[in-house]
Amino acid sequence: MKPPSLPFPAPPTALLRATALELVVLAGHALLYPTGIAGERHPGRDPADDGAEPARAALAPADRPPVVFLHGFIDNRSVFVLLRRSLARHGWTRLESLNYSPLTSDIRTAAELLDRHIEEICARTGHHRVDVVGHSLGGLIARYYVQRLAGDRRVRTLVTLGTPHAGTAVAPLAGALPIVRQMRRGSAPVEELRLPAPGCRTRFVSFWSELDRVIVPAEAACVDHPDLDAVNVRVTGIGHLALPVHPAVATAVRRALDDAEPTREAGAAPGTTPSAPAA
Repeated sequence: MKPPSLPFPAPPTALLRATALELVVLAGHALLYPTGIAGERHPGRDPADDGAEPARAALAPADRPPVVFLHGFIDNRSVFVLLRRSLARHGWTRLESLNYSPLTSDIRTAAELLDRHIEEICARTGHHRVDVVGHSLGGLIARYYVQRLAGDRRVRTLVTLGTPHAGTAVAPLAGALPIVRQMRRGSAPVEELRLPAPGCRTRFVSFWSELDRVIVPAEAACVDHPDLDAVNVRVTGIGHLALPVHPAVATAVRRALDDAEPTREAGAAPGTTPSAPAA
């Protein structure tokens, strides 16, 4: 379900607050970035390593699938440290991250890497399906895997945060990089995602913000496809970088992952309804 275009620009005060928050998030992420460069350990990992509270983790449903996190352009798994901690504290025990190289030149290549990574996770954990959370370009890679590489057989729910599903007009500013050009409106991978996808088994939940200055226009972060079971959730008051770290978004992501029933109606959660601010 695609929301209508916003009729009015965001108030200047809201934009200033969101910009200030983006700068704070950027500074914090710069400090955490080195911790996410190396790959993570998998075998025998204790849920407490992710900040889980053992009492709550013991109450987690046994059939919760693993959650796979996929970062955005020139980023790494450290962008999800707070979101992972939030999930772990509420009982998720299988949390995985994939780092792909900043030199990756093709969305298709990254999607193939994600395919191999998810197959390895399924073989190691015994689960047949996973949930995926992708930020920005990571969400686009995950969607390509689901729609074009038959990844819907493995991905139960795909949550995207500020992902340029319809392309973004900002991408030409860094157009010298092939994978950035692929995030433009009208690029080959973006156009491939407009092709029919009958019977797609994955449920999509896309979070977007009218103050996102990376996705232009902001509504391009919505999933708009007649064959897909998609929910678009508008987040107000924050920008692109804050989406993976804001508490209100984390709460809504947890609800999206716990909601196993498909729906074509917009979801609602505190701070992420079409009218309620996240900040």
